[in-house]
Amino acid sequence: MTPQELRRLSAAGEFHKPTAGYCDGYVQANLLAVPSDYADAFEQFCRNNPKPCPLLEKVGPGNHFTSYLSDGANLLNTIPRYLIWENGQIINEVEDISEHYRNDLVFFLLGCSFSFEEALVKSGIALRHLAQKKNVAMFNTTLALQSSGPFSGNMVVSMRLIHRSLVAQACAITAHYPKVHGEPVHVGYPELIGIDDLAKPDYGEPVEIKNEEIPVFWACGVTPQNVLIQSKVSFAITHAPGYMFVSDRKNTEYFQCVYQ
Repeated sequence: MTPQELRRLSAAGEFHKPTAGYCDGYVQANLLAVPSDYADAFEQFCRNNPKPCPLLEKVGPGNHFTSYLSDGANLLNTIPRYLIWENGQIINEVEDISEHYRNDLVFFLLGCSFSFEEALVKSGIALRHLAQKKNVAMFNTTLALQSSGPFSGNMVVSMRLIHRSLVAQACAITAHYPKVHGEPVHVGYPELIGIDDLAKPDYGEPVEIKNEEIPVFWACGVTPQNVLIQSKVSFAITHAPGYMFVSDRKNTEYFQCVYQ
C-alpha cells in the first residue's frame, strides 16, 4: 500500500500492525510530543545525540499537521498506536490521541532504522523479522547519552542478526543513512552494552539466532521513551515501539555519500 493509504487506514482504526515491511521505499519516523516548556531542551537533546535521535521534522505548538515529511498528515491519528505518558510512566495505549491533544504540544519526528532496511534487503542481506512479519527486537543498554535539561539516560538499540560474511557490508550500507541512525553502534558481544539475553528484548519480538549469525546493533528511535522514564516529564505522547509514522519521503532522499 502507499503511505497515504496506510495513514488513512490508521486514522479509520483499520490498521493495527507494526509498520516494518509496509510501504517499501518510504521513510518511517518515530514520534515524541512534549509540552512547549520542554521543547527546546528536547531539541537540544536531539542535537546532542544525533545517532539515536536524528530529527527529521518539528511540528507545533498550536499545530499537529506535518509539512515536510508529508503534506498535511494529521499526527493525532495517522500512527497505528500511541503511548500516553505522565511523570515517566505509560498510563494509556491508544489508536487516536485527539482527546489527549493539548495546544502547547510540540511534535518531534525522528529517523527510524526501518528506512535503511530496504537498502539491506536489496543488497541481499536477509532480515528475519521482516520475513516472519515480526516487530524488530529492541534492547535497553548501558550506552550513556549526553543530557539536555531534564532529558538524560541510556540508548536503546535495535538488533538485526546478520551472517558473519555480510556484517561489514551491512555496516557500510547503513553508514550512508545518517538521518535514519546510520552505521551500527555495536557489533557482537551484547553483554558489553548491558544486554543479558537476546531472547528477551525490552521492546519488539525475539528472533531465532542461527549458526554463523552475529547480532548487530543500531541506535534506535525508542531511545526517547527510555529517557522519559528517567526524566519524568509531566506529560508526553510517543508512538508505540514498532508502530511508526509512515511519510511520503523516499528512503533514497536520505542516502548520503560518506566516503571521500
